[in-house]
Amino acid sequence: MNLNKITYPNFFERIGISKEEAQQRLEKDFNTIFFSEDRIYHEETKGTENYGYMVDTGNSDVRSEGQSYGMMISLQMDRQDIFDRIWRWTKKYMLIKEGDNKGYFGWSAQLDGTLNSTGPAPDGEEFFSMALLFASNKWHSTEFDYKQDAKDILNAMVHNKEPMFNPNNKLIKFVPNMEISDPSYHLPHFYELFSLWGNEKDKEFFKEAAIASREYLKKACHPLTGLSAEYADYDGKPYNLRNHHLFYSDSYRTGANIALDALWFGASDFHKAQANAILNWFSIEERLDTVCHIDGTPAKPEEQVTEIDGKPLGVLHPLGLLATLGVSAIIVENELGSKFLQKLWNSSPRLGNRRYYDNLLYIFAMMALSGNYKIYS
Repeated sequence: MNLNKITYPNFFERIGISKEEAQQRLEKDFNTIFFSEDRIYHEETKGTENYGYMVDTGNSDVRSEGQSYGMMISLQMDRQDIFDRIWRWTKKYMLIKEGDNKGYFGWSAQLDGTLNSTGPAPDGEEFFSMALLFASNKWHSTEFDYKQDAKDILNAMVHNKEPMFNPNNKLIKFVPNMEISDPSYHLPHFYELFSLWGNEKDKEFFKEAAIASREYLKKACHPLTGLSAEYADYDGKPYNLRNHHLFYSDSYRTGANIALDALWFGASDFHKAQANAILNWFSIEERLDTVCHIDGTPAKPEEQVTEIDGKPLGVLHPLGLLATLGVSAIIVENELGSKFLQKLWNSSPRLGNRRYYDNLLYIFAMMALSGNYKIYS
């Protein structure tokens, strides 16, 4: 595929929103999330160094997930200053420099940079690598060698003593020392690009990983509902570890990832079937507030996250869910897709302590649907 021939339309035109309106809205939302009183992005200066970090407002920490998302968002929004600030903070405080996890990033750190864990979460490494490769293609390097930094991460992911990909089936793991996966970590569209711009010795590995990942998603997504679990075995079946066998917060990303894969590399019959299934499922309004198994059966109260009095909380991230459903409209071009585009357009960034995850998924959706989530080659 010729990457330069991929088009990035404004999907909001289907509901009467012009390219200019969509662009203005995206910039407004970006400024809200990064610079308003309700921001999740923060800056600090220590000596002569400028740093940036994304705060998980629900847990008062900094996560590799959020840092890597912040880098991808700032890259797509052409803010190299923010990108470098976040990468500088991440390399200083989160990079693991010894042991089996050397070359990875601790998944959680305190706001002063002290690591809460020396264990990594592979979705962070995936987004770090992709954002850095795009940065290498898009901008001149500053103090960082973006491409080499990406290659170092990718090398660790494949070749560490505890790799992030199972070396036999080429599937991304939930964490390096567990032989299970997380369907929302599957990014075959990234793996295609890792095979082009990553380490030469792993070119074939990532080509195979992209194929394996797309096949895995066919197993992990329920054929009638389009839903996937938070954690799943390598055969795609939900894995019950502390109730992560449900369609819950992590899982919301799976459908959006599938839609972005279709946008960048073309929609297969599976892409179309999954997107139609999940939008049809949630076309019944009440289901947007329901915690359920991937076949759609309701979760029991004891399977749900609860308040301290035991009352089920239900869906913790309603805006994040809506945002990812909106991205599925990239594939679903009929009235059903337009319905979710309109619902997303009518929404706005979330306020309150749970705004971190919701607003990150929201801004990714607004970038993709306005034509601003691009491959930089």
